[in-house]
Amino acid sequence: MVLSVLLILCSFVQSCTVGYDTALLNALNILPSYIDYFKLTAATTGLNTASIFIGGILGPMVAGVIADRLGRRPAMLWSSFIAIVGVIIQTSAQNIATLGVGLIIKGFGAAASGIDGGVFLSETFHNRFRAWGVGSLNDFYWIGAILAAGITLGTGSSTPTRAWRAPSPTPGGILVVLHSYPAGYADAARLAVAQGNADGDVADPMVVAIYQEILDSLALEKERRSSIREIVRDPVVRRRFFIGSSVGPMSTVVGNLIALFYLGPELASAGITDSRTQLHVNVVLNSWCLVCCVFGTFLVSSWGRRPTVITGQSLLIVCLFIIGGLAKIYADNGPDGTSNSLIYGNVAVIFLFQGCYSLAWTPVTYLYPTEIMSYGIRANGLAFSSLMLSSLTLLLVFIMPIALQNIGWKMYIINGSWDIIILLIVVLFWVETKGKTLEEIDAIFDKGRNSLSSPDVENSSWKEKTGSAVMAKDQLDSDNCVTAAG
Repeated sequence: MVLSVLLILCSFVQSCTVGYDTALLNALNILPSYIDYFKLTAATTGLNTASIFIGGILGPMVAGVIADRLGRRPAMLWSSFIAIVGVIIQTSAQNIATLGVGLIIKGFGAAASGIDGGVFLSETFHNRFRAWGVGSLNDFYWIGAILAAGITLGTGSSTPTRAWRAPSPTPGGILVVLHSYPAGYADAARLAVAQGNADGDVADPMVVAIYQEILDSLALEKERRSSIREIVRDPVVRRRFFIGSSVGPMSTVVGNLIALFYLGPELASAGITDSRTQLHVNVVLNSWCLVCCVFGTFLVSSWGRRPTVITGQSLLIVCLFIIGGLAKIYADNGPDGTSNSLIYGNVAVIFLFQGCYSLAWTPVTYLYPTEIMSYGIRANGLAFSSLMLSSLTLLLVFIMPIALQNIGWKMYIINGSWDIIILLIVVLFWVETKGKTLEEIDAIFDKGRNSLSSPDVENSSWKEKTGSAVMAKDQLDSDNCVTAAG
């Protein structure tokens, strides 16, 4: 129980920090004092917002390698330290150049830490709780977003500098508690197996047999760890890499970035121009998204990953076309010729859109790639998915304010059109992973190959592993002796 709580805490802190950073940028882009202090235009606003994703591109380039060489937890530690340095620079920034440097460093650390945390949690949680444990890694994003929106709303009426500077250091304080996960366990995975199958008894024969199976599986995966050349050459590895790495970029381009970073211009296009009202809408929207993503995590756990995403993505397409149509009516009639019902209707559909996104994409962003990819490509595969996510986000957050300013409602129609392509990719290529262990997912892709799957502990055949179980118990006792001596 203690292990599960600490794993959830690890998930909470990591995701909460990313959510806070993202929502903070959105809230700051609404504050007139922030815009005036740095003399932001549409172009510099996009560049400033994109800075954090420049770091988000650089972080994944090294995160996978570091996680494989140093281990998941040390990689999380160093990544968080880098993010804290970025927070300090951002908070003390006196000009836009310094602010951009701070955002880049913070983005680097946050992206790397997210990759390390996602891999760590997927490999540690029992398969019965993996959907909730890893899915919540992105759910807690919205708690951080609510904190950022609420704090910025509270400081928005302060002195011009304090209004935007005061909320900035909070992520550093959140990251400090990330590493309360104890390093003294000889093998956290062994404890997770024991808690999931034998009420915490690490010496139970069933636990010993399963533990040995995991050791054998990891040894095999390490022997055939996939290089870039093998990913291209091997059709099975290539398929798993394609499916797993598709999550990041597709979740980025579905249209949610408009509300995440440019809610102010989006609300202005709907007829809500008062900055204070926009900040209130921001708080309510983030709270709504939190409720939706928790329900989405329930759906991916009970209904399945694939049907949840297909349903949510279909609703996103409908919402985007409706938002585009309502925005066109407002643009044609102008503020004076637009009724309040049209304005409220547009805002309602924006809420529905963000709710559908939170339900469908938020839970699977870290969950699905780490399930689909085998051990040999898991860290680097999730890093590549995050790299593509950050690269596309960098492009979109820079061009989005310019596009909204120049083509307005047409941007929603364009976005809805390419969302149809994303829906087809999910329908045609995604594989369902609900209720399966990571080894059982390996077996789905590796039919006919030398692959190890988890033992069927409900069948007496697992007793045939007695020899391996004895060896594993000897190793277990040896590990405990070493831990006690240390």
